[in-house]
Amino acid sequence: YPPEAVKTTLREIVAQVGRTGTITPVGIFDPVWVAGSTVRRATLHNYEELARKDVRVGDAVLIEKGGDVIPKVAAVVIEERPKGTRRIRVPTRCPVCAQPVHRFEGEVAIRCVNQGCPAVTREAILHFTSRKAMDIGGLGDERVVQLLEKGLIADYTSLYELKREALVGLERWGDKSADLLLGQIERSKTAPLSRLIFALGIRHVGERAARLLANRFDSIEALARASEADLVEIPEIGPKLAESVTFWFSVPANRERIEKLRRLGLSPSHTAIVTGDRLKGKTVVVTGSLERFTREQIHALIEREGGKASGSVSSKTAYLVAGADAGSKLEKARSLGVPVLSEQEFLAMVGETGEG
Repeated sequence: YPPEAVKTTLREIVAQVGRTGTITPVGIFDPVWVAGSTVRRATLHNYEELARKDVRVGDAVLIEKGGDVIPKVAAVVIEERPKGTRRIRVPTRCPVCAQPVHRFEGEVAIRCVNQGCPAVTREAILHFTSRKAMDIGGLGDERVVQLLEKGLIADYTSLYELKREALVGLERWGDKSADLLLGQIERSKTAPLSRLIFALGIRHVGERAARLLANRFDSIEALARASEADLVEIPEIGPKLAESVTFWFSVPANRERIEKLRRLGLSPSHTAIVTGDRLKGKTVVVTGSLERFTREQIHALIEREGGKASGSVSSKTAYLVAGADAGSKLEKARSLGVPVLSEQEFLAMVGETGEG
């Protein structure tokens, strides 16, 4: 099926600063229902793409969800453009810290390269604590901003220095919320090594790359010592990613953060990925609610058996694993003739009982 496109009116374009300093234009529009949820904002990717599509405030625009997940402005309805609209200018300074922006050779994105930028710091902390990274619950955007403004944290390493008495004295905090956060922080000290690698926010290192790196190196210190040549020997790790990893660990401030995390008690667990071949070279998509596994666990199981876990169904999908309340992905898989498996059928295929 082609993606569902819904028309709405673009009201504002804001510059959003990410954890790596990338400044991304984001469109804010009248709320619309798209592919199963209400959306109010969507990425415009970068300023070159924004100029190519000539998106302007006040335009009627078509909103789609890429892979049925991420909202995007697909097109402008030019014939409905109101008079007086203006092209959006590319920022020359960071919208948060006002420092000059920079564009690296060969890249489209513009970046704030000020490592002390409050937006970069905030986003780095939110990424570090996110569910797929260190999984420290109870820390949304408002609370991270509050802790930063009160001077209780300066970066993600500071989370491991938080004291109960400081938290309970804050507005909208109590004994229960403070104890919950501190418990989650303590639990994260033994999170899997792959999660810590992903949490560091190294450019180009997503969840899969983090698992591949964790499978090759038995500690964060071993990864820090690795050369580009060592890294490109790992299947699926290319020169660009290898360069990014070695550059990150070459920055003294980053190595100091790793050492500080070690001193504060972080001891990530290391479990090597058992490489099977039942799904070798096959792409598997999981949808709906599962009974025996979290989404992250079944993705790890797919990769353990040599497969690739994907979030969208295509003609290249080998299997769709459908749990309860499967939606549009199930319909698309059936229309493409992709084999659909129940959770139990999939587990039987890979020789996994799911018990325990």
